[in-house]
Amino acid sequence: MASYTQPSDPATISPATLSASLRNQIATAEPLLRAIPSETAAQPLAPGKWSTQQVIGHLIDSATNNLQRIVRLQLQPEIDLPGYQQDGWVRVQRYDQLPWSEVVALWAALNLHLAHVIRHVEPAHLTRVWLYGENRLTLGFIIEDYIAHLEHHLRGLGL
Repeated sequence: MASYTQPSDPATISPATLSASLRNQIATAEPLLRAIPSETAAQPLAPGKWSTQQVIGHLIDSATNNLQRIVRLQLQPEIDLPGYQQDGWVRVQRYDQLPWSEVVALWAALNLHLAHVIRHVEPAHLTRVWLYGENRLTLGFIIEDYIAHLEHHLRGLGL
């Protein structure tokens, strides 16, 4: 699993601040995504690369996987879940065959819900751990890295 940020001290992490950051990203990116013509969104960004539509589909997959991790780590102190095969998830879910407006709406709705869930994370739970292979990733890191991952892809799309 690629990391997009370095782990912070969980004592310094504010779920409310992270939630606000995610909401800000959605508020900024959603109108820009909606303004992209569907024909443009469907075109690969480069030969052999995903289209904008598939990148947003990948972010939907990331949101659903991280939502599971964030919810489960609020219910138990440690989880052992697999990662996910990002290329396979995008291929199987065929985001490129959905209307662009539906892909954007799903991305925005999932991330708004994720921001809501993050806002209500108990600070004491930020040290809970996802066992991922040989890694022990804290809930605080998962949340911070998810937001950094989202920002990375949105920047890559020029948003």
